[in-house]
Amino acid sequence: MNSDVQIAGDPLAIPHLLPPAPAHPSTVSAFAGLARSIAADRARWAPLVQYDATSRWYHRLRTGPGYEVWLLSWVPGQGSGAHDHGASSGVLTVLEGELTERVGHGGRHTLTAGAQRVFAPGYVHDVVNDSLEPAVSLHIYFPGLTDMPMHPSQDAVRELAEGRTNGLVPDAPDTLDVLGG
Repeated sequence: MNSDVQIAGDPLAIPHLLPPAPAHPSTVSAFAGLARSIAADRARWAPLVQYDATSRWYHRLRTGPGYEVWLLSWVPGQGSGAHDHGASSGVLTVLEGELTERVGHGGRHTLTAGAQRVFAPGYVHDVVNDSLEPAVSLHIYFPGLTDMPMHPSQDAVRELAEGRTNGLVPDAPDTLDVLGG
C-alpha cells in the first residue's frame, strides 16, 4: 500500500508549495502597521481591559521575535511620570479615549483614538490621562522593554532650564508623529 508521501512526495521537500512563513516586523513602519492591525481587532483586546483606580493597569498582549506588545488602561489623572525606554524603540497607539504626551521643554501632544507616536531609544516623555474619561493604549517595544529609567518631571526640567535648580537632564531625540496628535 502506498502512503501519501510516496504518492504526492514529501511536502517539506517542495518549499514552493508551503505557505510563506509570516515575516515579523523589521522597520518602524512595519511596527506601526502591526499596532494598527492589533488596534483594529477590538474583539481580541477589549475584553482584556481592566481599570484600576490606584495604578495604571497593564497586560502583555503578545510577544514576537525581538518585540513585545502591551495593553494599558488609564483612568483620569493617571500618568507614567517622565521616563525613557532604555535601549528600546517603540510605538504608542491610543485605542480609546485621549492621552497627553509631554515632551522636552513644555511640548505637549494630545493623542486621541487612532493617534500613534513612534520613539527611539533615549526619548524622554510623560504620558498622562488629562481627560475626564478612561483611556486605553497599546505599546510595542523593540527590543522588548527591559529598562524604564525615570527622569525629572517637566516642571523640574523647566526649572533647570531657567537656572532655578541643579541637576542634569539628558538630551532626547525627537519623536516621529505617525498619525497625528
